[in-house]
Amino acid sequence: MRLVALDVGSSSVRAVAFDDRGEAEPGEAQLQYTSLDADELVSRCRAVLAQVGEGDIVAVSCFWHSLLALDDHDRPLTPVLTWRYVDAEPPALDPVAYHQRTGSFLHPSFWPAKVLALRREGVRTARYVSFGDYLLLRLAGELRMSISTASGTGLYDPNALAWDGETLAAVGVDAEQLPPVSDEPVAGVLPALGDGACSNVGAGCADRGRAAVMVGTSGALRVVYEAASAEARPGLFLYRVDAQRFCEGGALSDGGNLHAWLERTLRDLDTTGLAARPPAGHGLVFLPFLGGERSLGWDASRRGLVAGLTFDTTPADIAQAALEGVCYRFADVLDALGGVDTLVATGGALLASRDWVQILADVLERPVEISAVAEASARGAAVVALERAGIIVPGAATISVVEPRAETFDAHRRAREEQRAMMRTEQAT
Repeated sequence: MRLVALDVGSSSVRAVAFDDRGEAEPGEAQLQYTSLDADELVSRCRAVLAQVGEGDIVAVSCFWHSLLALDDHDRPLTPVLTWRYVDAEPPALDPVAYHQRTGSFLHPSFWPAKVLALRREGVRTARYVSFGDYLLLRLAGELRMSISTASGTGLYDPNALAWDGETLAAVGVDAEQLPPVSDEPVAGVLPALGDGACSNVGAGCADRGRAAVMVGTSGALRVVYEAASAEARPGLFLYRVDAQRFCEGGALSDGGNLHAWLERTLRDLDTTGLAARPPAGHGLVFLPFLGGERSLGWDASRRGLVAGLTFDTTPADIAQAALEGVCYRFADVLDALGGVDTLVATGGALLASRDWVQILADVLERPVEISAVAEASARGAAVVALERAGIIVPGAATISVVEPRAETFDAHRRAREEQRAMMRTEQAT
């Protein structure tokens, strides 16, 4: 069996061919993109698939939470609205009850706020779909949404495996305006899975005790596990891989995009060697909310903040404070999850920075394994497809382990508390 995995990420599309052992063939295809025009993005997906060649199955990983409004002829009325679309107000629902039912939050990255914004703008929508659904329509001729994608919309109950009626009523959407939810393939193409779920499976993090810490464009710390049901816990999302497995964790809007911002903004910045500097020795407190807050507070109105600047502050000080600040947010997510024995670093931005991995290990006070899988989401989509074909794929390897340095613990504990205090102060104002 030859399987082709298509990974639609936040800034590029990639196609990789795999054999029936889950081993990647050489010669992947990748194209960057900036436009969120749905048909342009479909064209790029077709292009990378053509470069890799045909497979018996096409498995798709696609960014979670995207929304696309279609007309009566299934043509796009809007660009693809991603998790970064935050200029919308969610419906007036009880936030705790909503979270318990859907595993999502009243935050504009989810569909309810986006749908209401489109209705207020007078967009006459026949169907609401994700980009992955639209891609399936264009590749295989039928609209269908996977359980995984549905679970990340904020309109779906991941325990009942059904659309949440109370939320649909609150945003004025009928179930008929949404794609049918099914994991069954269409003409050899599988409905797109959420990229976060795929990333965990691809990195071999598929039980409660083994968490993936991912920093790509954004950041996330997640576990995947099999269970008959699960309870949404405060601050943590609860999505699905499929009908058998949940994906639980926390998401950060600032990740590799923050690192890129630092390089653009701070002149002559070199981030190598940051882990060798004294931990939190810069005297700064950095709130990494340039893209707003997701986990744990899910406050889209939050903004980035750096406190403690002096004339002696250097670009390296600011960069160190920023990367440490992200790690402190991951630490709070890890505390909320609990029960994690092993951490695996994934994602292009994190795998490209050994210093960042070292700081992460120091802040979390535990070893961090470095994944040997460069593109975990593509591999994860392939592994799930092979599992459905009855083929069990060996777990993913790691290439090394970064050990925490005990002499850094006290400084980072104090800095974490300073960040929490700053968050409380900033929120109070």
